[in-house]
Amino acid sequence: MSSSPHSASQSNLTWPYPVNYGKENKCSTDVLVLGGGIAGCHAAINAARRGAKVAVVDKASIYRSGSGGAGVDHWHGACTNPCCKISPDEMMEFITGYSHGVTSEYGNGIAFYILCKESYDALLDVEKMGVKVRDVDDEFTGAEFRDEATKLMFAYDYENRHCIRIQGANIKPALYHELNRLGVTLYEHIMVTGLLTEGGKPGARVVGATGVDVRTGEFYIFRAKATILATAQPTGIWIFSTELTGGAAKFSDPNCSGDGHAMAWQAGAEFTLMEGNIPDAGSFRYPPYGAGNPHNTWFACNIVDTNGKEIPWVDKDGRVLKTLAERYRPAPGQKFVMLNPPPGTPAEYQGPRLIPDLAERIREGEFTLPFYADLPGMPEHERRAIFGLMVGHEGKSRIPVYMNYTRAGFDPDKDMLQANVLPPDRHSIWGPWWFAMGPPQWRETGFVSCGGVVFDWDLRTSLEGLYAAGTQLAGGANHATATTTGRYAGRKAAAYAREAVEPVIERRQVDEEKARVYAPVQRSGTIGWKELQAGICRIMQDYCGEFRSEAVLKTGLRWLDSIRESEATSIYARNPHELARTLEVYSRLTVSEMIMRASLARKASNAILNFKRLDYPETDPPEWNKLVTIRLENGETRVGELPFYYWLLPPNAATYQENYAQHCEL
Repeated sequence: MSSSPHSASQSNLTWPYPVNYGKENKCSTDVLVLGGGIAGCHAAINAARRGAKVAVVDKASIYRSGSGGAGVDHWHGACTNPCCKISPDEMMEFITGYSHGVTSEYGNGIAFYILCKESYDALLDVEKMGVKVRDVDDEFTGAEFRDEATKLMFAYDYENRHCIRIQGANIKPALYHELNRLGVTLYEHIMVTGLLTEGGKPGARVVGATGVDVRTGEFYIFRAKATILATAQPTGIWIFSTELTGGAAKFSDPNCSGDGHAMAWQAGAEFTLMEGNIPDAGSFRYPPYGAGNPHNTWFACNIVDTNGKEIPWVDKDGRVLKTLAERYRPAPGQKFVMLNPPPGTPAEYQGPRLIPDLAERIREGEFTLPFYADLPGMPEHERRAIFGLMVGHEGKSRIPVYMNYTRAGFDPDKDMLQANVLPPDRHSIWGPWWFAMGPPQWRETGFVSCGGVVFDWDLRTSLEGLYAAGTQLAGGANHATATTTGRYAGRKAAAYAREAVEPVIERRQVDEEKARVYAPVQRSGTIGWKELQAGICRIMQDYCGEFRSEAVLKTGLRWLDSIRESEATSIYARNPHELARTLEVYSRLTVSEMIMRASLARKASNAILNFKRLDYPETDPPEWNKLVTIRLENGETRVGELPFYYWLLPPNAATYQENYAQHCEL
């Protein structure tokens, strides 16, 4: 099998690689890492350092692949750095109250505690690999956010100093070189298509995976004692466009199509939080950090109206902050300053922000649109930190914003950048006012409280032999959390592999997966992958948008079943690239069904998850203060539940400290 009915030559195109559909390549290893992004690289590095034979598989070039592939500018949770005034346990206690459920009840308490304990150690590790984490060139000497003794630079809270500014544009190449130095086997441009289980049975021990080369079409069979899933959260479920701004308007790598979710679901893994979502403007959204704003990477930039009148900042008590320095410090009597607290967060946890009644004061004529981020009005160190150090190293802004704006003549010493303003009714927990506005049916899975696999203190999923890290985990992750959970999962998988029996692959399961994978290149269909993707997105918009109900969700599931039985069996691929894109659409089809199934299972509206049921309008009734779980068993969706803080309930220990000490494998 070396060609397809729709060959490249029929389109007057010459495919640049030899095509060998069906040719098998086999790999046997101790630890198999699926996904070579930030979490996957750190998992592989730490497993290899513990003596394991390790292989990493990624459908792109590992040198820059993944959502963090283009860089990082700030490093969260560095509680153990020598300048920090708070301990990991204090941070965990605080974040549980601050998050109002986002990183506690409906989130990722295990992963967040691992972050607090290991974030700074992980940062020192990447520093040894060549990433600049200090102001070694003394560019910011004398800046309020710089510690003169260590040369570390801090963001957001200059008093407690738990978030570190770094120059991380080259972080992924540094990881790539470390993988090669350690002798990790890298399988690049190989798309993983499915997990292999003991006896070929769903729910059994995971013993490897299958994949297809996106250039040659060759088939790969991976046998492993332990497998780590690190393919990130799904994107492109509700919104699809390749003709507008492409990936520049997305936070995540657009190649994150939910492949890991889909294959783990088919293997019988348990998931939670799949019903969670956030509003999104899709390709009409501004490039991240490409519009003036006072948040996150731009915190705490001056914002002025069209007449140059500055918008006031206030603290948690509504006290107007008269100096810039006050924006970077806790209010009197307040322990921490946290970034962008969501609506509903108790006042004691609110950080500095623009006046909360800004919309009303615009209507009354006190401030006149449009607004601008006044970089020239900031002190030089702060101005250069925002636009040079942070915008210049944040992965999604280095090229589209920092480099392109600079080439076009933007000068932060002289120029202001217009700031978008959303009306209050379009704000969301994770949708800052500067994003952009899209139709309410446009959604995304989000970074925090996003759906993923259920896991324990070993970062093991519900399947033996399968571990997970990064945004593959239920509850989501940022760059530093992807790093720390990747390190942790690598250690745990290596320890498991040392004691595990040799895995045995069921040939029948391999043959069935090969038949599924190659079907699109063997048929003369009439539908391309783009048409199928657009159709799935439309179904998700129409039947699983902002407002959901049992009748509408069931109708949507019928449509997805219809697509699976008809259009999905007519889709064709003319070359290995189109085959990979087709398989990604199949993954999104599976993830769409998972989201609808989870949405049916939660029979109550939920503020944290942005989940609105028209037939169950009551928000957060006490009986639904729990995690809803789903898994696939014998072709049927099994619904379950987990209590909040299940990771602190028996058989686990009662505290974060005890559980971490028992499981960390340092």
